[in-house]
Amino acid sequence: MPDNREQKHLTPADRQRSVVPRSTLASRGLELALNVRQGNQRMRYDENGAYPETVRWWYYRAEEQDDADAQYMLGVMYDEGDGVPQDDAEAVRWYRRAAGQGLADAQFMLGICYANGEGVPQDDVEAARWFRLSAEQGDADAQYNLGISYANGEGVPQDNAEVARWYRQAAEQGNADAQYNLGISYANGEGVPQDDVEAARWFRLSAEQGHVHAQGLLGHIYNKGHGVPQDDAEAARLLRQAAEQGFALAQLSLGFMYDEGRGVPQDAAEAVRWFRRAAGQGLALAQKYLGLMFYLGNGVPQDYIQAHKWVNLAASRFSGSERKFRDDAIQLRSEIASKMTPVQIAEAQRLAREWRPGQR
Repeated sequence: MPDNREQKHLTPADRQRSVVPRSTLASRGLELALNVRQGNQRMRYDENGAYPETVRWWYYRAEEQDDADAQYMLGVMYDEGDGVPQDDAEAVRWYRRAAGQGLADAQFMLGICYANGEGVPQDDVEAARWFRLSAEQGDADAQYNLGISYANGEGVPQDNAEVARWYRQAAEQGNADAQYNLGISYANGEGVPQDDVEAARWFRLSAEQGHVHAQGLLGHIYNKGHGVPQDDAEAARLLRQAAEQGFALAQLSLGFMYDEGRGVPQDAAEAVRWFRRAAGQGLALAQKYLGLMFYLGNGVPQDYIQAHKWVNLAASRFSGSERKFRDDAIQLRSEIASKMTPVQIAEAQRLAREWRPGQR
C-alpha cells in the first residue's frame, strides 16, 4: 500500500490577474457622483438612490463644459448600462476623453478596456500604457494591474523588480490583491530578497481584509512555521476561514488537520467532510484522500465502489508535474480493485465517468 500521508502543500499559487469587473464600476461611479461639485454644493443621490439630475445633465457637463468627471461618469453609465443602453464602444469614447484630460480613474478604466478587448481591440501595450499613466498618479488599482502586466510580460517586458515595485505601491495603499501578490514575491524571492517574515506580514495584511488565498497561505505558513512561530491552532483558524469561502486547497489542508487532530480535535468524519468539499471542486489530491477514507472506512462506512470511483478520478486528474501523486493513486486504485468483484468495478467506473465538478 502506498504512503498515504504525503501532502500537497499550500505553496504560493500563481499570481492572479485581477481586472476590475463591471460590477465594480458602479461603486467608482457612485463615489464620483457624490463628489462632483456644482458650484459649492456636492451632488447627492435622493432617498431612492436615483440620480439627482437627468442623463442629459451629464451630457451637458461632458460636452459643453468638457468636464472630465462627467465624461468619466458617462463612461461608467455606458459600461454598466445604467440609464443608457449598455455600449462598450461608447464607454470607451467617454473614458478616452476623460483620460486625455488626465483623470486617473478614466485612464485606469481605459486600460481595463484594452486589457479585456471591450469596446476596442484587445491590446496589452495600450493597456499597460494607460495603467502606467493612472498608476503614476497614485491609483492603487492601476498600480496593481501594472504590476500584473510586468509579472506576465503583457505589453511590457517581464521584470520581477518592476512587479514588486508596483505591487508595493498598491499594497501600501491597502490593495488586498497587491498585498497578497507582494507576499508571494517575498516567499519566492522574485524581485525582492527571499524573506518568509516579510511574506507572512503581507499575507496577514491581505488576509485581514478577507482575501481568501491570503488566508489559506497564511494558514499554511502557521502550519509549517515559515516566518512565524509554528501554531496549529492558528493554522486551523485561518484555513477554516479560507475553506468556508470555498478555497479547495484550504479545504484539503483543513481535512488533514482534522484527520491528524492538529489544531482541532481529531475527527475523521470532519476530515471526510472537508475532503469531500475539495474533491467536489475537482482537486485531485482531495479526491484521492476521500477515496482512501472510503477504502479504510475511516469517518465513513467502508465502500469499495466509492473508494475506487474517487481514486480513479484522482488518477485521471493529476497533472504531468504531479507524477508521484498519480502513480500512488494508480497503485491505490489497483489495491482497492483487488478486493472488488468485476460488477463492482464496472459500477465504480460508471460513477467516475458520470461525475461532474460540483458533485460530492
